[in-house]
Amino acid sequence: MSDTPFGAFFGEIRFLGIPLANWVLAAIVAVVVFVVARLAIRFVRRRLQALTQMQDTSISALIADIVSATSNVLLALAALLIGATVLDLPERWSGRVSSLWFVVAILQVALWAHRGITHGLRAYFRRHTTSQATQMTAMASLSIWAAKVVLWTIVLLAMLSNMGVNITAFVASLGVGGIAVALAVQNILGDLFASLSIAVDKPFEVGDFIVVGSMAGTVEHVGLKTTRIRALSGEQIVMSNTGMLDATIQNYKRLRERRIVFQFRLTYDSTPEQLRQVPGIVEKIIREQDQTRFDRAHFKGFGESSLDFEVVYIVLDPGYNLYMDIQQAINLAMMEAFDELGVSFAFPSRTLYVASLPEAAALPAVPRPGAEAAPAASA
Repeated sequence: MSDTPFGAFFGEIRFLGIPLANWVLAAIVAVVVFVVARLAIRFVRRRLQALTQMQDTSISALIADIVSATSNVLLALAALLIGATVLDLPERWSGRVSSLWFVVAILQVALWAHRGITHGLRAYFRRHTTSQATQMTAMASLSIWAAKVVLWTIVLLAMLSNMGVNITAFVASLGVGGIAVALAVQNILGDLFASLSIAVDKPFEVGDFIVVGSMAGTVEHVGLKTTRIRALSGEQIVMSNTGMLDATIQNYKRLRERRIVFQFRLTYDSTPEQLRQVPGIVEKIIREQDQTRFDRAHFKGFGESSLDFEVVYIVLDPGYNLYMDIQQAINLAMMEAFDELGVSFAFPSRTLYVASLPEAAALPAVPRPGAEAAPAASA
């Protein structure tokens, strides 16, 4: 070929002291390597995907996802570097090619690790989550983010070290800068760690009905900084994670049964025999209700204008609407039963004795609805 004009042309023209024919040969080698590698990666990925569909194995799905993270740009650079091996490069270019090999290799490994970490952590939290929500939990998001930061920090330090940078001083400067940044964003970091605490300790989850102070609603989202609650009136309440942990939280989603304590009052004209029958009547009414367990009913004490009773029972289902239906049925049944017994519910009243009118002492006391009890007047 060198005897022909075409061969002489490629043999005489040089670039960096290397004949053009060698450059063409290196380009052909690079193209062949890239095509073969691309076809091999595609074949391996399809085989792994087919294996995943047949056997439903998480390992093959993970490997297929990792293989799909192969970068075409880095693969082309690797092919060019392989093609460059057929060239007799100068010494200074050989060193640069070696450094470039390290950069290409560590970047591709980092991309594979990045995809593997993301896929693996998402699968782990999907298996272990107890929430039915489709959103990723704060713990999963924070863990994936932290793993990615650690991974790419290591990659960056390795690349700088390979380029001859003194990473010891660089790491020390990063530490000082990190302290300054942490002081500047300590409130944000406080919410981040509060989010981690919520994810680990799980005082509530997405979908739980909670009461925080005077606010009540259903948890819609637990983020890295805030928690969003849908109130009963319809509006969305956004609270910082730190504020959520500082407050007392009542989680009604985890309520298994509801303990009910209620009181009622009877008038003082009730006889002792009637009062003895009242607890038994209330007990019978409660036991007749579905989803209830009777605890106790007692004549509690003597009020200023009434005879006080206290009743305790358990609703075996945590539903609030069910509790209200049961309480309504109990109240109506008590009104009917007490009417048959001949006792009346008491209401606030006041009896006034006037010392200057002795004949008033013989008059019957007339209670006044809505008035509070007061001591007798004196002269």
